[in-house]
Amino acid sequence: MKYLITESQLDNIIFKYLDNQDFIQFERNDSIYFVNSEGDRYPQIRYDKDDNWCIIYYGLVREISTFFSMKGSDSESLIGRWVENTLQMKVKNIFRGDYYELTEVENT
Repeated sequence: MKYLITESQLDNIIFKYLDNQDFIQFERNDSIYFVNSEGDRYPQIRYDKDDNWCIIYYGLVREISTFFSMKGSDSESLIGRWVENTLQMKVKNIFRGDYYELTEVENT
């Protein structure tokens, strides 16, 4: 049996999937970070408030792409829209990046 899912329905499903990740947000300098748990030094998403840039860990992009059978670029765009919706801030550019370690992380 086949099901047809509209683009907006798929977006809503993926938004709920990302909401259920229970990311912890914290701000440091002029960035907002999304991490998996308190004390996590490796963010999944970083949003730069000055430039409105969003940097997404490539593993998260791959996870969404694989799980929902999407292209990586489509996953990036969708995660960017989720960040916009979550933060109520505009995302101008989206980049895929490697893990980078945060030092002196303070969850607020």
